[in-house]
Amino acid sequence: MTGPLALLDSASLYYRSFYALPDSMTAPDGTPVNAVRGFTDTVARILTDRRPSRLVACLDADWRPKFRTDLLPSYKAHRLSPENPEGGNVEEVPDILTPQVPIILDVLEAFGLATAEAAGYEADDVIGALATREQDAPVEVITGDRDLFQLVRAEPTLTSVIYVGKGWAKAEVLGQAEIAEKYGIPVDIAGPGYADMSVMRGDPSDGLPGVTGIGEKTAAKLITQFGSLDALLAAASAGDASVPLKTRLRLAEAADYLAVAPTVVRVAIDAPVVQSRSDQVPSVPADPDRIAELAERWNLGRSVERLLAALPGATG
Repeated sequence: MTGPLALLDSASLYYRSFYALPDSMTAPDGTPVNAVRGFTDTVARILTDRRPSRLVACLDADWRPKFRTDLLPSYKAHRLSPENPEGGNVEEVPDILTPQVPIILDVLEAFGLATAEAAGYEADDVIGALATREQDAPVEVITGDRDLFQLVRAEPTLTSVIYVGKGWAKAEVLGQAEIAEKYGIPVDIAGPGYADMSVMRGDPSDGLPGVTGIGEKTAAKLITQFGSLDALLAAASAGDASVPLKTRLRLAEAADYLAVAPTVVRVAIDAPVVQSRSDQVPSVPADPDRIAELAERWNLGRSVERLLAALPGATG
């Protein structure tokens, strides 16, 4: 049987590895490699446990895209580096994590695993574009970010999210039914319904203020009742009595935010994705000599061994 297409939210995974593992994991030159080793181990677990036939490590070409900040300047603004140049867009990242990202990319390349990005877009958009375009294989989105719950679907191929917010050992496989049950929204609109609910609820971690007085449960009830944010806003604008007066007032007060927030929250499925290579999981590594060099230089021994053993063509 053909395995799924695995789409990795790479930054989410290597950030989790960075904070989960001690920075005492170092290369011979003293460079911390905890994120590299943790990320490599995670990819090995994905290949072993989920058996994808195809895999893409999706990257942020722009972690805070202009098309989003033009609409909502508060978007991720709290994550800007305090040393950010005027008008700049530099993310505050731990100093000892930054040097590890190129090593992760080197490891992926040496193994022959695909990466993908889209100029001016986030990894979420890359994942959304690839998941939406897939017409043949089931899709598994692997992330520690709830924003991607909006991608669950049943057709034309099953798309689910493997949520690793509590680590791989406690990973949750969430499809339409699970998202619907978890958040109290209808199964048939679980993906887009989650996005609409998120717009109203807001998310301080992304700089989304939400609608004052409308929390997660109220937002879910409104989406369940009206089917979509657009339908709710149309009913409220028309003075529909089925929308409580207090809710109508709150929505009216947040009109400027609600006019732009859906574009900010929803992934851009039309992102111009560019892949580094074929997304087929290789049976054997693309460049064994380079892998050996990286393993020695960065002290990646056991992590690299586990990833080698996880490849489909591995023996013994």
